[in-house]
Amino acid sequence: MSINKEQVKSALSQILHPSEQRDLISLDMVQDVIVQDKYVSFTLEFPEKDENLENQLRDKCEEAIQKFIDKEAIVDIQMAVNLSKKREMEESKPGQQQESQQQEILPGVKNIVAVASGKGGVGKSTVAVNIAAALAKKGHKVGLMDTDIYGPSIPTMFNIHDRPNITTQKKLVPHEKFGIKLVSMGFLVDVDQAMVWRGPMATSAVKQFMTDVEWGELDYLILDLPPGTGDIQLTIVQTVPLTGAVIVSTPQTVALDDARKGVAMFGKVNVPVLGMVENMAYFTPPDMPDKKYYIFGKGGAAHLAQEMNIPVLAEVPLQQSLREGGDSGKPIVLEDSESPAATALMQATGNMEQQLAIRNKEQGPTKKVDIKFRP
Repeated sequence: MSINKEQVKSALSQILHPSEQRDLISLDMVQDVIVQDKYVSFTLEFPEKDENLENQLRDKCEEAIQKFIDKEAIVDIQMAVNLSKKREMEESKPGQQQESQQQEILPGVKNIVAVASGKGGVGKSTVAVNIAAALAKKGHKVGLMDTDIYGPSIPTMFNIHDRPNITTQKKLVPHEKFGIKLVSMGFLVDVDQAMVWRGPMATSAVKQFMTDVEWGELDYLILDLPPGTGDIQLTIVQTVPLTGAVIVSTPQTVALDDARKGVAMFGKVNVPVLGMVENMAYFTPPDMPDKKYYIFGKGGAAHLAQEMNIPVLAEVPLQQSLREGGDSGKPIVLEDSESPAATALMQATGNMEQQLAIRNKEQGPTKKVDIKFRP
């Protein structure tokens, strides 16, 4: 007989935290439950590192599942540190009068925009960086969150490799450059260190980027998403209400096939797709400005956008200075603003702002998504 998630939660609700005197479920310590036949996996989140407590609760969890559900169950438990847990536990102690409901996540941010792609290598981070830089250039208050835990690009693309400061309230202070507040896992680990993490650990880190960072007041928070439609994307739409999404693709058929899936994902979770940016649309030799070579195909994004009823925000040409700016930490919209690529990226930013204005006028605020999976 297969195990289901409700059985797992019921079993874990029998375990009391030794100091809080409340069960693990009501303390919201159990995250990312995965069940398949007799295999049970989940993450226990702690407010701080405590190996003795971790080992104690790990044993109790495994014992409870095998006692109350199935003695042959295979239990895989991950441990994660979530700095906001301490605050949540203090606010939710029995008998304590709560002055307000749990603090809203990112309360000072007006617009949260995800920049996504169906596959890697299409220039998604390049587009996200230059959109953020273009918005800051226009005078907006902008933040850029690098949610690609396994392959962060923002440190290189801004030439920042220092660790950020931490406040006395255990909040991370974003780096700031070109008027953009920046957060990335790449600021927290050595450049040669590989993030060999399971999915729940990565999603926990992304949650902390939203809850435990001093973002302050922002007109726009741009989220540079990892490629694909996986755990981190689902965690984001479950944690914060995205205002909209921008899809990046090349004209190549294989990239467009994956971009279609990205559009479909946002449609399923009711996040408006503001438009598509076709990157590497064509190549123009510097000595032949009237020539366009469509190396990866022609008009692919336009056809897909028409098919899926979304606008094309811009067609960004393949240009050496665009690549060089990404490698040197100087966004092309700031470094070479008259170039064809910079002009196209400024156009993409302006069209995105226009789509956001239409969206905010015609639609109510996006809500966080409650995703439920059948056991």
